[in-house]
Amino acid sequence: MEQTYHENLKAKIKEFCHLSYKICRGFPKDELYGITSQFRRAVISVALNYTEGYARIKEKVHKNFIEISYGSLKEVLFLINFCHDEKFMSEKDFQELNQQAEEIARMLWGMLRRMP
Repeated sequence: MEQTYHENLKAKIKEFCHLSYKICRGFPKDELYGITSQFRRAVISVALNYTEGYARIKEKVHKNFIEISYGSLKEVLFLINFCHDEKFMSEKDFQELNQQAEEIARMLWGMLRRMP
């Protein structure tokens, strides 16, 4: 059985969240209430707003949640680059997270472009 676009995107977001949390565990302990907390909140915001938006019936409300999810993802992309610059993550982790985030961003943007 083939996955729907929604199921595929939801699975990618979930995988992205788990990888992000795994990588955050290696961040400096003095960043626990700073970058680590912000990074995790932004990552989870992508997932929660996408999920809540998908559950909404009204088109404008649905679109608003997808826009919030996309905005949170852009925040995460900045944090990924910032944390890489600060040497909080390896090059390999940076490449993997960045690639996943960019793919999710393209999928969310594609949805937004098709919405009225």
